[in-house]
Amino acid sequence: QVQLVESGGGLVQPGGSLRLSCAASGSIFSINAMGWYRQAPGKERELVAGIPAGGIPNYADSVKGRFTISIENAKNTMYLQMNSLKPEDTAVYYCNAAVRLWLGARPSSRTDDYWGQGTQVTVSS
Repeated sequence: QVQLVESGGGLVQPGGSLRLSCAASGSIFSINAMGWYRQAPGKERELVAGIPAGGIPNYADSVKGRFTISIENAKNTMYLQMNSLKPEDTAVYYCNAAVRLWLGARPSSRTDDYWGQGTQVTVSS
């Protein structure tokens, strides 16, 4: 199967920066899209930023101009550079990937969603 391992969360003061990483490993034939989601206490999980393979990134309005999503294809690793952080950015951040697997010697015809375990980001003075 596929494992998504996130890192880079932590405590930062308002106005500060953090860089999240998400490394994908496993029987991966292709990654069709990746994205970062977040969930604050008492709120639903929301899309923060997404990027299709070879496509244009998209961002939630609340993070446009402050966050940048990128993918290092050779390493199957996605990043989220977060600048000018605000207290309302506090949440658990989850990595998501839409993946086609290898099934033996052939690639799967379907795409499955996988999630990381989440990493806590806290913005507070």
